[in-house]
Amino acid sequence: MKRGSLLRHLRKHGCYLKREGREHSLWCNPTTGEVEAVPRHTEISNKLTKKICRGLSIHEP
Repeated sequence: MKRGSLLRHLRKHGCYLKREGREHSLWCNPTTGEVEAVPRHTEISNKLTKKICRGLSIHEP
């Protein structure tokens, strides 16, 4: 999955960018307070996409 598509999916479900790191961006779900790292690769594997969505308690794309 493209990184831009994943970020759009996260924003659509209420998540926001907490801070930028060197190799990862930290995204937060404000309803649960959970934080998950999203790598800065252009392509993110489907397995990692599912892990990120589960970690933020939103459904998978």
